[in-house]
Amino acid sequence: MDIEGFMRGYKAAWEARDEHAFAALFSADGEYHNTPFAVQRGPAQLAAYWQRVKLQDDVHLEYEVLASAPGSGIAHWRTRYQVASEELFRIWARSAGTNLVERRPGDPLPRMVLDGVLQAEFDGGRCRRCRLWWHSQPQTA
Repeated sequence: MDIEGFMRGYKAAWEARDEHAFAALFSADGEYHNTPFAVQRGPAQLAAYWQRVKLQDDVHLEYEVLASAPGSGIAHWRTRYQVASEELFRIWARSAGTNLVERRPGDPLPRMVLDGVLQAEFDGGRCRRCRLWWHSQPQTA
């Protein structure tokens, strides 16, 4: 696997909201550092973490490979999705380190934009380690 193949699989897994396809991108002891301070290791933790994408609707991911070398690569990615639950909205607000967007009861949930950089290392045809740096915000009209 190289960065292009990984990003194709990452995009497909996110857009399909498929935790098994996501976990299959990684080696048996693969690591996904979804922030610099959090890591999921191995198929069970990877699939459990990816469950949160099931709280998203109308997911679209675009990416650009910035660097590719044997065994590693870097990509810029941008994802847009509709928040589909209050639970996901609270997860986002906590992870973004921000206050909740002002909403009145009954207001629609926002559409989110995430923009980030991903660095991945590969070994034996799968991802051994993936590190993300990203920011999210509600999509403006």
